[in-house]
Amino acid sequence: MQKYKSNSAKYMLLTLTFICTYSFIFFIGVTNNKSMKEKEIMKEVYSESGENSKEMNEQYGILLENLFDYRNKAILEKDENILKDLYDTDIKFGLWAYEHEVKKMKYLENWSAKQGVHFKDIKTKVKIKKMREREKNLYGIICDVSTEYKYSYENQPNKENMFRIGTYHYLHVKIKDDKYIITKEWYTDPFADSLNLENIKSDDIKKHIINHEAVDVQFTPQTQKAINYAHKYCGAAADEEYGLRYNSNYKDFNSDGGDCANFASQIMYESGRFKKNDTWNYDSGAGTKAWVNAQGFKNYIVYSGRGSYIGKGSYEEVFKDAYDLRPGDFVGYEKKGRITHVSTVTGLDSRGYPLVTCHNTDRLLVPWDLGWSDKAIRFHLIKVNY
Repeated sequence: MQKYKSNSAKYMLLTLTFICTYSFIFFIGVTNNKSMKEKEIMKEVYSESGENSKEMNEQYGILLENLFDYRNKAILEKDENILKDLYDTDIKFGLWAYEHEVKKMKYLENWSAKQGVHFKDIKTKVKIKKMREREKNLYGIICDVSTEYKYSYENQPNKENMFRIGTYHYLHVKIKDDKYIITKEWYTDPFADSLNLENIKSDDIKKHIINHEAVDVQFTPQTQKAINYAHKYCGAAADEEYGLRYNSNYKDFNSDGGDCANFASQIMYESGRFKKNDTWNYDSGAGTKAWVNAQGFKNYIVYSGRGSYIGKGSYEEVFKDAYDLRPGDFVGYEKKGRITHVSTVTGLDSRGYPLVTCHNTDRLLVPWDLGWSDKAIRFHLIKVNY
């Protein structure tokens, strides 16, 4: 790998060298018991752009995207050595960052083998919100990152499918031995609840998936309205024309523990099909438990009759049932007996595999189990009665 020297003539390139890896680096996950420091970081990361964001984007945006594509090359080529020189593996945080990146690459490789797909291209868009020199040779950066993945099934090589993942980053880097290296990273990792596929009988699953027929879906006007809303306001995963943002008419609960149920509730309400009530309600920056809490949301939708179960269980137990999911339905993800996340189905891929859109981490048309493959996770597949 080319070594980048620290001198004024190469300042711009140096400033960017470290950043091409930050989407999948050492992380602090979203927990229910956050320290005050974590909460401060989350509020800063999820805040609107800072005063220097436009200037930073114009100056560094294209170079950042090119360097992110170098990181993406490591995933496409399954080469764990491509990015190694960008980490200081002599210290624990640098070593953990590199090891986590390698583990994630292997997870994506294992998931694609289970799925019977090949990743054909991975492209990244970057929105720099803040960047400053915190002290001599130490830089702080806050960025929004949108990464688009394109894949095809091995027996459908000419049919391309796409999904997008948006992440929010806070990182510190410093100069060491004339190179920029990562010293600290916080971000919402979309694969933190996975990275383990060894217990899935992937051969049997793969055979079923790659031979499944495509599904033709007819949308009602209300369902189409729900899908359009979800795709417009899925944050850093949305199309650039929508500004990579959430709907400002609703509070963003990410810094309070998560925004997934709030967004799933918005999608249902903004479809025009479902009315608010005393149990399921949002007003003036506050929502009821059924509106903003993943467990509360799932329970309300099922017990109110607005939805019903398609299936519940481990991935191996429900992956066939998942083909009955349709846009407008949702998936609940259970850990240790409680629903910790919900995603709304907003599409199907070329083999009829359900694709979900959600907040934290922001996803647009992502295969419903990607990032949720751990054996301890149980899935709740819920049909919504549009």
